Amino acid sequence: MADHTEPLLSFVEKLVVDHHLAEDIVQETFIHAWQHGNRLRLVEVPIRDWLMTVARDLAVASLRQVAVGRERTEPEVDVAQPDHADAAVAAAEAVSMLRRLSVEHRAVLLHTYLAGRTEYQTARVLGVPVRTVRSRHHDALYTLRTSCRAA
Repeated sequence: MADHTEPLLSFVEKLVVDHHLAEDIVQETFIHAWQHGNRLRLVEVPIRDWLMTVARDLAVASLRQVAVGRERTEPEVDVAQPDHADAAVAAAEAVSMLRRLSVEHRAVLLHTYLAGRTEYQTARVLGVPVRTVRSRHHDALYTLRTSCRAA
């Protein structure tokens, strides 16, 4: 796990922009990995990807708490932490399914869903016609749906 500490810390610091909070999140991530070691053997993605997903989920949860104004001023004492293992496994499965797509199809989904771009913006970024973006988008979703049903 020591090989993953620096990359995880760097990744989380970019998300939360607070070194001490990032260290806490990385520590929680490793605790989570230790508690759910049996599930890690079932995941078909690299351990670092799984750890990054768990760390991202913890960072987002932390940022949401701060945004809502529920930041704790007292130290926590034996408070049960939410179980993010199911979300991490689902994310790992999603990554595995996305890897089955061609690079072109995956790029369209990443631009439209993750980057929030319109079909026209995606076409401009990728340098292809809008019709091509629409076709790839449709084909990619069809492939994902059929692979979900098969699984």
